[in-house]
Amino acid sequence: MRLAGKKVIALVEEEFEDLELWYPILRLQEEGADVHLVGKEAGKKYTGKYGVPATADYSFEEINADQYDAILVPGGWAPDKLRRYPEVLHFVRAMNDSKKPIGQICHAGWVLISANILHGKNVTSTPGIKDDMTNAGAAWHDEPVVVDGHIVSSRRPPDLPPYVKAFADKLAE
Repeated sequence: MRLAGKKVIALVEEEFEDLELWYPILRLQEEGADVHLVGKEAGKKYTGKYGVPATADYSFEEINADQYDAILVPGGWAPDKLRRYPEVLHFVRAMNDSKKPIGQICHAGWVLISANILHGKNVTSTPGIKDDMTNAGAAWHDEPVVVDGHIVSSRRPPDLPPYVKAFADKLAE
């Protein structure tokens, strides 16, 4: 399996978009990646917008971004909460500094905006935060998936197949 030995952080917080969290996790696991759900509290059950649960394997304090190969930020309303945690911003900045894959879909762009890593990048997101993305210095494109270096972005659940393929391809490099 092409992603065997790869470790991925999947951030979780209340009101994540259910498909935008679980579809990437399951696809990456199918390809051999070890994906850890990471939230404010280890062992806490977080609930998605549509009621699907996700239990955090680790808390923010328990992990070291240097020991991971990539990070996934789900959409939904979770990103508005996740971007308020200094640890999350640290993880995203560390991945960015190391040029490790960062996956963001839908409203997840808010986290990258708060981490201040989008200036000069080509991205996409839900059209609802297009202005936020461009105000952060990014060039926004209305496409299913946009890859700019190590940043892989997507718009919404119907775009999950090309998004996760692009993220997996980047992780496999």
